[in-house]
Amino acid sequence: MHRRIRRVFLRLFQIAGLALVIAGIQVATTTQASADPTASAWAKLRMCESSGRYDINTGNGYYGAYQFDLPTWRSVGGQGRPDQASPREQDHRALYLYRMRGWQPWECAGKLGLRQDGDARSKRVPSYAESAYIGGGGAPAPKPVPPPAPIPPDGAAPPWPGVVYAPGDCAPSLRTFQLRMNKFGYGFTGTGCYHDKTRQAVLDLQRANGINDSGRLGPKTWKAAWEGKKPR
Repeated sequence: MHRRIRRVFLRLFQIAGLALVIAGIQVATTTQASADPTASAWAKLRMCESSGRYDINTGNGYYGAYQFDLPTWRSVGGQGRPDQASPREQDHRALYLYRMRGWQPWECAGKLGLRQDGDARSKRVPSYAESAYIGGGGAPAPKPVPPPAPIPPDGAAPPWPGVVYAPGDCAPSLRTFQLRMNKFGYGFTGTGCYHDKTRQAVLDLQRANGINDSGRLGPKTWKAAWEGKKPR
C-alpha cells in the first residue's frame, strides 16, 4: 500500500516537472518571437537602401541610412532632416517606424526577404536604449560641408582633389566645381553635394570637350571646367 502511494506521488512529481519544462519552453519561445530584428538585419537593410551611408542625400526626396522621406521621418518624431541627424537618432527612428508599420515602408526589406516578428506593428514606442543595438552607436551627426577653397583666376585650374566624385557625394571641392560652372550659366548655389544638376553639368562639360561621358567628375573633367570648351 505504502509503495503504491509512493509510486503515485513520484508519478505526480514527474508530470509536474514535465509541465514546468514545457512552460519554460513556451516562455522562451514567446520572448524570442517578440524580439526586434537583429543588428545584422538592420545592417543589410541599410546597405540595400543607402550603401550604409547615414549622411546620404541624392536629391530624390529620401534621406539618410534608412531613406526616410520627410513626412515619414516626422511621423515617428524625427526633427530636421534625416541625413543631418546622428546615426543613433536614425537608428532610433527606424526602430520606431518598424514598431509602427513593420517592414512595409522599406522596399529593400521585401527584396532581402526580411521577416517581421512580434514587435512589428506592436505600436510600442522604443527607448533609445532599446535601439542602441542596431548599429549607429551614438556617433556624431555629419559635419556640414566647409567653405570652398579660393577659386583661382579664369584659365588656371586648381589642383584636382584626387577623388573621382559621383552622385551622392558631398565635398568642398564639389562646391568649388559648382561655383566655377556658374561661369557657364548653371546657377549653382554651391551646396557641395553631387545631385542631378551637378551630374548634368559634368555630362555637358564632358561632351563639349570629347571626354568619356561617364557622369563622374574625374581629373580630365575637373581641368576642362577651367581650361576646356564651354558646354553648349
